[in-house]
Amino acid sequence: MSPLPGFPGSGLAKGLAVTLRTMTKKSVTAQYPDTQPALAPRSRGVIGLFEENCTVCMLCARECPDWCIYIDSHKETVPAATPGGRDRSRNVLDRFAIDFSLCMYCGICIEVCPFDALFWSPEFEYAETDIRELTHERDKLREWMWTVPAPPALDPAAEEPKELAAARKTADKLAAAQAAAQPDPHPGPQADPKGEDS
Repeated sequence: MSPLPGFPGSGLAKGLAVTLRTMTKKSVTAQYPDTQPALAPRSRGVIGLFEENCTVCMLCARECPDWCIYIDSHKETVPAATPGGRDRSRNVLDRFAIDFSLCMYCGICIEVCPFDALFWSPEFEYAETDIRELTHERDKLREWMWTVPAPPALDPAAEEPKELAAARKTADKLAAAQAAAQPDPHPGPQADPKGEDS
């Protein structure tokens, strides 16, 4: 058997009660753009480019599911550092652009970059009046790099990374070798060739 319905108009009374409660509460409207919102530390705004780390390996452009990263480069010959050595060639970045009208902010390009050249920036005010202006070149991406927050501190109880442990071991060996090669600053009494102490 179904429960008895309430008195007629009870739904209307409940709705009016909710309206009255809401009307008497203080407004919580954020006054943007005068007041900037408090963003989460790992918010995904735009992608910043640290150009010095980019080796033009093209991994980010190849892995991008939207094909919204455009990279142009040329090869330069680097003369040999030692006589008789072989000249090397290296890629030089000419253009790095991201079309944010296509980007879906998945972060794959940042994850696959082996040289830490791409970072998430919390910057989000980059709207344009024309969709064709949403392709931002490397100078704009470089500006956003300076808004990237510092990484969180390492856990003091965590293991030391293998790379740091190997580097520390090598540095300790070099320091020990240099210490062994240095002459002793306080030599003991020297023996005379005739067998007498000097």
